Amino acid sequence: AGPTVEQQGEMARAGGRTLAALQPEQRAEIIYRLADLLTDQREEILLANKKDLEDAENKGRLALPLLKRLSLSTSKLNSLAIGLRQIAASSQDSVGRVIRRTRVAKDLDLEQVTVPIGVLLVIFESRPDCLPQVSALAIASGNGLLLKGRKEAAYSNQILHHLAQEALSIHGVKDAVQLVNTREEVEDLCRLDKLIDLIIPRGSSQLVRNIQKAAKGIPVMGHSEGICHVYVDTDASVEKVTRIIRDSKCEYPAACNALETLLIHRDLLRTPLFDQIIDMLRVEQVKIHAGPKFASYLTFSPSEVKSLRTEYGDLECCIEVVDSVQEAVEHIHKYGSSHTDVIITENEKTAEFFLQHVDSACVFWNASTRFSDGYRFGLGAEVGISTSRIHARGPVGIEGLLTTKWLLRGDNHVVSDFSEHGSMKYLHESLPLPQRNTN
Repeated sequence: AGPTVEQQGEMARAGGRTLAALQPEQRAEIIYRLADLLTDQREEILLANKKDLEDAENKGRLALPLLKRLSLSTSKLNSLAIGLRQIAASSQDSVGRVIRRTRVAKDLDLEQVTVPIGVLLVIFESRPDCLPQVSALAIASGNGLLLKGRKEAAYSNQILHHLAQEALSIHGVKDAVQLVNTREEVEDLCRLDKLIDLIIPRGSSQLVRNIQKAAKGIPVMGHSEGICHVYVDTDASVEKVTRIIRDSKCEYPAACNALETLLIHRDLLRTPLFDQIIDMLRVEQVKIHAGPKFASYLTFSPSEVKSLRTEYGDLECCIEVVDSVQEAVEHIHKYGSSHTDVIITENEKTAEFFLQHVDSACVFWNASTRFSDGYRFGLGAEVGISTSRIHARGPVGIEGLLTTKWLLRGDNHVVSDFSEHGSMKYLHESLPLPQRNTN
């Protein structure tokens, strides 16, 4: 029998600490090695993946979209390897970066530096390509990692984990990344608060909700819903409106950053611009659900929406009418999920009001909702998108997997020296930061 999940947690913790103590170049070397292995061992990976696909098809267990996600290909492995090399290149300056320096008093200097969070538990559904990507982000940020995949991808996950450990072995930190193969239910893993510092679910909104419920005392990073809005203001440009709406809704309707509710200013109803929007949605075969206010204006009647808080994840969207930008903001706060919300307008003042007042992780002006993505933000890969209020928010890359600690360097300092009649005075001077490595 292999190690228990508790033992794996301890191994990941110890391995993660050793990983964090390596030089940044050594952590990057591990990731570059893993990228090479993904292409060098392509045949073995695709063979294992074929077994998973055949098993899933024989048992009729997976719907077509999940089978697509389970499937690996040469081009997927090549683009994974490219993504890993980007992570390696951008990881040189993550752990141990000084972000604040203060001279507290004479010969008493304080630094705030970045450090890994500790041990991450990443629970992912049928996408095996998630495993090397998340492993690379954990390695770059010096975190220990427990991975829990679904049994549909067992063969693929096994070989990909084996390659991750092979890459980690070049600097003796093989144990930092562990694949949990035991029969433990996900709910049981979520109770291991002494071993796990952060849980990251990668999958459906149902998975995220289940994990958030099950996690006992361990923070969960992620979002359970992506109810993204686009508000079309009276001063919107005709050229921009249909392009941005089409991209936001139709480019990949199942994405968590796809448009779900379209808010239209009342003055635009019965205008050529409004007709263009409706015509475009019809051409793209988007099913329209009318919000209560919109339904009251209509002569033709699409189905009235059951809830203004619906994530369709398909070629469907809700349209609702608002009287002002203020009402658009209120609607978003009442029915949105704090993910990504957009205004289309040529009026800078209105746009700035929207950008400042909408309380979501990502707020855009004249740009598609689909930009809220780690790769598109230039973060390299992402572990997911967070709508949490604390720590990381929006697309989460390496930076979101770090926290900080304080280092104080003194010389026989005691606080009583700083009392009213003491010999020392606080200076609290800001000191320049060391030059960052920009290679």
